[in-house]
Amino acid sequence: MAISDTLSKNSPPLGKSRGKGITLTVIAATQLMVVLDATIVNIALPQIRDVLKFSTTDLSWVINAYTLTFGGLLLLGGRAGDILGRRRVFIIGTLLFGFASLLGGFAQDSGMLLAARALQGIGGAICSPTAFALIATNFEEGPERNKAFGVFSAVAGSGAAIGLLAGGLLTEYLDWRWVFFVNVPIAALIAFAAPRYIAESERQTGRFDIPGALTSTVGLVALVYGFIRAASDGWSDPITLASFALGLILVAAFVVIERTTAQPITPLHLFADRNRTGGLVMMLCLAAAMFGIFFYITLFVQGPLGYSPLRAGVAFLPISAAIIVAAQIASTFQAKLGPKPFMAGGAALVTIGLTWLTTLSADSGYVDGVLIPTVIFGFGMGLIFVPVMLLAVAGVAEQDTGAASGLLNSMQQIGGSLGLSILTTVFATAAADKTAELMAAAPKDAAPTKEQAAAMGNQVLAYGISQGFIVGAVLAGVALLVAVFVIKAKASDLPTGEAHGAIL
Repeated sequence: MAISDTLSKNSPPLGKSRGKGITLTVIAATQLMVVLDATIVNIALPQIRDVLKFSTTDLSWVINAYTLTFGGLLLLGGRAGDILGRRRVFIIGTLLFGFASLLGGFAQDSGMLLAARALQGIGGAICSPTAFALIATNFEEGPERNKAFGVFSAVAGSGAAIGLLAGGLLTEYLDWRWVFFVNVPIAALIAFAAPRYIAESERQTGRFDIPGALTSTVGLVALVYGFIRAASDGWSDPITLASFALGLILVAAFVVIERTTAQPITPLHLFADRNRTGGLVMMLCLAAAMFGIFFYITLFVQGPLGYSPLRAGVAFLPISAAIIVAAQIASTFQAKLGPKPFMAGGAALVTIGLTWLTTLSADSGYVDGVLIPTVIFGFGMGLIFVPVMLLAVAGVAEQDTGAASGLLNSMQQIGGSLGLSILTTVFATAAADKTAELMAAAPKDAAPTKEQAAAMGNQVLAYGISQGFIVGAVLAGVALLVAVFVIKAKASDLPTGEAHGAIL
């Protein structure tokens, strides 16, 4: 029996899927699995580094391998669902995600783990956009669909917090490998339930923009590799220069392809609107800082602060709470005040929080060094998310809505990867300088004790992190300038109704 026949077996009729509650649970569970995987691994990073012998700079690839493939192929995944059938692609992506998670859990070296993370990203890029699209397929327009979008959005918004807590619990009481293994039974259950409770969509005619997807993804990987290579081998290293050259060439080729192909993966005319483009630039800049916080503050709280994995997960909950509260405020008053006050005010708060983090040292405590600046940062991000997401689809033709919302998600993942690689380059340079300074000041006639070596390591880590966040603060400053001088949208320019769900 063909795969397509297998996936169609026991299929509920289009628009008449059985058990709407189970249908929504299956779809939302997939989105939760994909979203929380961006943070569940963070808490396990120190153990992964020690067991698989990663350096701190190379450790960033555990995050980037996932986000680059996820962000780079997200639009192609949504297109695949339109052409091949959303439920069919949804199941394939979920199974691929589960298989990649199994490989990651059994990883014996860094190469195997990074390959598994990249494969996870591909699986996520396939199933995530189709998960959202399946709500429109399985729920009738009106209150039923709006309610489903609300549940879907709430699950997506809470995924980061759930991932941090789950990562802490699994790492502390089981093993870091379980942050991957936990996805396997979930993916299997989703794949089992999907044909029984999710209706298939009608197929659309079209073509895949494979050249566009490959040039953009490989080009971004080359750029990220160039930054991380520069951190260890310097800016004049031939491989570093070759990586940057290749990345720029492929990104340029991507633009040419998108301008000339009949069905581009990224319709470039979406950038013609200044408000949408301004929002995308803001997301690109701010995602860079957000990824840096989750990556480096995780290392700080489990390093100089000595937190256990579970305590580290709990330590991040105030950020998630601040984002959720601020997003509700922005959503409530958006129609009255318009998007600009929230975007500008949020960017200002993000800049303040990141500037505060540049003062981090090995002697900083949790409250003054982590809690206050990250809560300020989180509240600012929460104010920005809603208006940026709404502007992404404002004024977009119906056939381009999926591409517009997918483009925003891609910008978030790509910005996070590029930003984290740049912060890592600055971190590595600053850490090397601090190490040289401490070694020069150390007594030459005796080797440091274990306690002294640990203290020096904490100083180096904290100093490198603080210098890296200077870049984050600069990027936030750019976002603030964009919010003030580029964004001109008014409350009347924002979409209403289902658009709120379409962008989350």
